[in-house]
Amino acid sequence: MSSRRITVITGSLVTASFSAVMILSCTASADDQGPGSSKGGKVMDKAPAGVELTTLLPSKISVDNSTKKTAITATVKNQGSQDSGKIQLLVVGFDGLTVKNVAGCAAIAGNSLPKGSNSGFSCPIDNLAAGKSKSYAVDATYDLGKTGKICLPVQAGDGKKTYWQQGPVPFGTNNPSPNAPATPLLLGTDNKPVAPGGETELPKTGVGRDVLPLGAAGAALVAAGAAGLWWSTRRPVGPLRARG
Repeated sequence: MSSRRITVITGSLVTASFSAVMILSCTASADDQGPGSSKGGKVMDKAPAGVELTTLLPSKISVDNSTKKTAITATVKNQGSQDSGKIQLLVVGFDGLTVKNVAGCAAIAGNSLPKGSNSGFSCPIDNLAAGKSKSYAVDATYDLGKTGKICLPVQAGDGKKTYWQQGPVPFGTNNPSPNAPATPLLLGTDNKPVAPGGETELPKTGVGRDVLPLGAAGAALVAAGAAGLWWSTRRPVGPLRARG
């Protein structure tokens, strides 16, 4: 089986053409998490008539300072009037946030992960009825010495279209608690990393911090500000496929 490499870009506007594209950032429990939020999400390809897919992430998570473990609930929701048919949810970690397991889902092979990501899982869904949602328990670790992001794309079952993508969106805090049992992190907040010895340092800023070179097979069609991130890839093998 051949492998594919995927490139990550952030920015204001990028255009290109290509043949195969894909769009793709414990101790704490779900009870500790705040209400779900679609912050950092964007509609991508047009979904079938009557289907409206979105995702939700907790507005707050908590990281155990001794084990670095955290738990995240990832939810996909069909707010439309028609059943979705076969779809798949991807859960992908970046930087200091590493996805260790997603209940009921399969790990994405290392050579198939998006560039810049460190972990990912694919969750196939046979059908999501109109007005229904499906939630997944995500076990992860968070290195508080780094920034951390998570990304939730929702694709057609064959991976040829991406209907919705949330992220890569950061979890973080501007007030680290290295000496506390746990550190609360907020969705949509860049983390202020904890340096050795309990001191803190400012996070890296600027438009270039998430920009990586474009792959030879193509580039993303559209990126919309800091909330947009597009991945380009050579033609994938299997159900996953990129779109921009």
